[in-house]
Amino acid sequence: MNYDEALSYINDKSKFGSKLGLASIGKLLEKLGNPQDGLKIIHLAGTNGKGSTSAYLSNCIMEAGYSVGSFTSPFLERFNERISLNGRDIPDEDLAKFTVKIRTAANEMIEDGLEHPTTFEIVTALAFLYYNQEDPDYVVLEVGLGGRFDSTNIIRESLCSIITTIDYDHINELGDTLEKIAYQKAGIIKKDGLVISYPQKEEVVKVLKDVSKDMGAELIFSTEDIEVVEKTDYGSKFNYEFNGIQLNNIKTSMIGEYQIYNATLAVTALLVLKEKGLIQIKNEDIYNGIFNTKWKGRLEILKRDPIFLIDGAHNLQGIEKLSGVLKLFKYKKLILGLSILKDKDVDSMLDYLMPLADIVISTEVSIARKLSAEKLADKIKKYDKEIFVEKNIKEAVLKSIELADKDDMIVFGGSLYLIGEVRTIVNLL
Repeated sequence: MNYDEALSYINDKSKFGSKLGLASIGKLLEKLGNPQDGLKIIHLAGTNGKGSTSAYLSNCIMEAGYSVGSFTSPFLERFNERISLNGRDIPDEDLAKFTVKIRTAANEMIEDGLEHPTTFEIVTALAFLYYNQEDPDYVVLEVGLGGRFDSTNIIRESLCSIITTIDYDHINELGDTLEKIAYQKAGIIKKDGLVISYPQKEEVVKVLKDVSKDMGAELIFSTEDIEVVEKTDYGSKFNYEFNGIQLNNIKTSMIGEYQIYNATLAVTALLVLKEKGLIQIKNEDIYNGIFNTKWKGRLEILKRDPIFLIDGAHNLQGIEKLSGVLKLFKYKKLILGLSILKDKDVDSMLDYLMPLADIVISTEVSIARKLSAEKLADKIKKYDKEIFVEKNIKEAVLKSIELADKDDMIVFGGSLYLIGEVRTIVNLL
């Protein structure tokens, strides 16, 4: 099996979907020798901020001289991005090699009368096999969806469970109230474990406290003792205090005030792990790790003159943050390229974005859950904006550049599936 054949096997549409419970991934990993056992795992769940918090953690840990694996989802441009080690994607040959092993195990499951593992179960198994082979000092493991029944939650223990901000998303799978969603996210909390969370809404805090108590886990919240020193379209500077430890003038290269909060959650986790003797890390490592962190597709500026920004905001909370960040920039016209999946709160997302846009280009991604460019444009018409419909994403990008003067700003967002393709197109221009 070569690399392309491995991707074809992984992405076979017959494997899409999800299974309630961990029995399937458990059986698959058992047949593979339980490669997840023995890994030192930092496990993350939450609605927003998982990706950048994971990136902050990984970079700080690497600055301290450790090797670290990072499992994230989805990928933006290339599948291998999902499984990385010390900032380098899994090699094609390892991906193909381990996919052969997984296919053999999956076929044995079918012979046993079980269902075939899903795509995400296969990808999770791939990550565990790779990290078992490479034996990194730490693995930063990001949940795919929810937490309680997510394939990554097959792990028996973790160094800590980190809960990023929780809000409404995937309500069909996770529940239609914050309490229900929080209960699913809190499913990653382990018995007698350690839990670290950013301060949450009151109903979410109650769920985290209840689940932590039931599991005998220690729950620690990062503090709100944050002093924002500077916010620009090049990054931020802030002071942070936790448990009597004062860190001044922490700089982040990622844009947006919410990135400060994601950074403080990562810093809190590292300080707590250090206090408990689970990691050795200096303040200097934290400073360097935070500053050197980049996260593709999250408020990322691809070009300037004109400014071309992409953002993976794909739910209401993310769109609110994007709207706030745009105020940091100076521009004459805002040209907005947009694609949104039909199972999102499209109308509320548009209510935030449309007042900021001068011109809107409606486009669409190539997945079944897409809202067609025409239907999205129909929803935008009521905002009395100049609208262009370009179903092809490359044509949408070229149209935005054609319409923009050097002192304008182009923004593409609304879906992670959109911005990966946009990123590739713009970087090739």
